Amino acid sequence: MAWRDELRRLVAEGEVRFDEPMRHHTSFRIGGPAEALVVPASRRELRAAVEFAFERDLPWFILGRGTNLLVRDGGVRGLVIKTTRCLRSIAFTGLEVRVEAGFSLNELACEAAARSLSGLAFAAGIPGTVGGGIYMNAGAYGGEIGQMVLSVTAYHPGRGERSWLREELGFGYRTSRFQDERAIIEEARLRLVPGDAAAIRAEMEDYARRRQEKQPLNLPSAGSVFRRPPGSYAGALIEEAGLKGLRVGGAQISERHANFIVNLGGARAADVLALIELVRTRVKERTGVLIEPEVEVIGID
Repeated sequence: MAWRDELRRLVAEGEVRFDEPMRHHTSFRIGGPAEALVVPASRRELRAAVEFAFERDLPWFILGRGTNLLVRDGGVRGLVIKTTRCLRSIAFTGLEVRVEAGFSLNELACEAAARSLSGLAFAAGIPGTVGGGIYMNAGAYGGEIGQMVLSVTAYHPGRGERSWLREELGFGYRTSRFQDERAIIEEARLRLVPGDAAAIRAEMEDYARRRQEKQPLNLPSAGSVFRRPPGSYAGALIEEAGLKGLRVGGAQISERHANFIVNLGGARAADVLALIELVRTRVKERTGVLIEPEVEVIGID
């Protein structure tokens, strides 16, 4: 296709791979090929790539570390644009930090702790990026990134850059306005709280220990599969339904934590999706609660 050569020229400093298996770019280690995987080397190349797709009516998807993502076995049409190389800067000024979307959430928590700034200890050990965290309003142990956000700057193809204040961002449980916006989250400003470095690190170590004890970190997964239903926990409902260890193909409900589906080796997206629907059906039959997936699913069968 002629557009492939043009895309390579446009992202000359970065990298473009065609028919790239997405299993290499998701924590599930699952996924068919991306028609084009673009890894821009700069914000300029990032914007150029998404404008390229927009002008040609090609589908496009922004990828961080692929940690809350299931890519279907047929792969992804159009462009998958990965931000972890081009959006990596971070700068602290007093209690505020300006951080780009491709920066690691875990690294951000560590950088803040080193400066005796609290508020992000919950993010220690979360494997995603700042952009993905804002998109999903990532949280754990009672904390959410939206609580710390002052503003977010994003780029709309065809319309340019825009910034929003926190009150405009629609943060809620695992949601933000960006789930309805066709925009690239580029950077965020966060305001943190003064703290004691030793106490913050102790808190982070406690969370890391809890994750190690309770979560199947030794196998590929996408983290928690289902959203927390009101007044309960998805993992508890799945366990109550007797589904721990249930397997479809290479995908299994973790025997350690029932709200994790793990890839035992060679799992397909179809296996995971079938397991998700089976769990939803059986939990509804047993408890009357219909649990909703948290993992984002993209691509074609």
